[in-house]
Amino acid sequence: MAAFYREYGGCVVSASINRYMYLTIHPYFDETKTALRYSGIEIVDDVREVKHSIYRQVLTDMNISGVEISSTADVPSGTGLGSSSSFTVGLLHTLNCYLGKYVSKESIAAKACHVEIEELGNPIGKQDQYAAACGGLNFIEFHQDESVTVSPVIMDYETKEALQENLIMFYTGLTHDANTILAEQKKNISAKDKTENLLQMCRLARDMKAALEQNELSDFGKILHEGWIRKRELASGVTNLKINEFYECAIEHGASGGKLLGAGGGGFLLFYCERYKQKKLEEALGLKRFPFKFEHDGTSVVHIGDKYW
Repeated sequence: MAAFYREYGGCVVSASINRYMYLTIHPYFDETKTALRYSGIEIVDDVREVKHSIYRQVLTDMNISGVEISSTADVPSGTGLGSSSSFTVGLLHTLNCYLGKYVSKESIAAKACHVEIEELGNPIGKQDQYAAACGGLNFIEFHQDESVTVSPVIMDYETKEALQENLIMFYTGLTHDANTILAEQKKNISAKDKTENLLQMCRLARDMKAALEQNELSDFGKILHEGWIRKRELASGVTNLKINEFYECAIEHGASGGKLLGAGGGGFLLFYCERYKQKKLEEALGLKRFPFKFEHDGTSVVHIGDKYW
């Protein structure tokens, strides 16, 4: 969040996974209207009338109308996997491609941050946009001058395979309003104890990066665990009784650490658990397992067809 990184700088270790947001665009048959299909359907005469805030803002900014855009996703919104920012990144990439313009992944990420944070006023950070745009397993630094550095975490192939095998994710069945939780977190940042927690979380991110680059996984779960302990103190909505029960059960049945993904309050729990212990963990939790693999490409154009005007 800007309130923190503008003062101290910030950083995260971030991985993109093979779950996607898909967007398609083509000229609408009735060129005087714009049609948008997502979880809802909108057909408008003026893009400024669009109810979906990200669609409205981006289409207005780029002065695009007379098109039909459809979006679908592998995961629902409000579950902590960055679907909202992935949508913004994908929409910007799609529209620039439609206009025949090449833009770098970093530029797409920066514009997505501007749309969501500056123009729409969402109380969020920048990590989701850069993760979705750039792809891969990265150490991302947020500098005081608003610049962002995305550096791949370099490790042996065997270490990366072992890391992926030892990570296991579950869907809690709970959803959350990230903006509500993050708004409280933003308000709390100025408190001395919250600032100290965030500084220590940055230290943990650097420790995790160093361990991975040394091909050392023995402390990975421990680092995740300490980070979760600190994160849940940032705002009241980060966790709840049910999530705490799930977490404690996982630790008792083979996980060495974990965290709730996203802002908190629901969504997905990620644990570091050696593969031979995972069956026991899965049976104990009784939650839906969410299989995934690391993804390396970030936002990508899948197909370009002919445009008929």
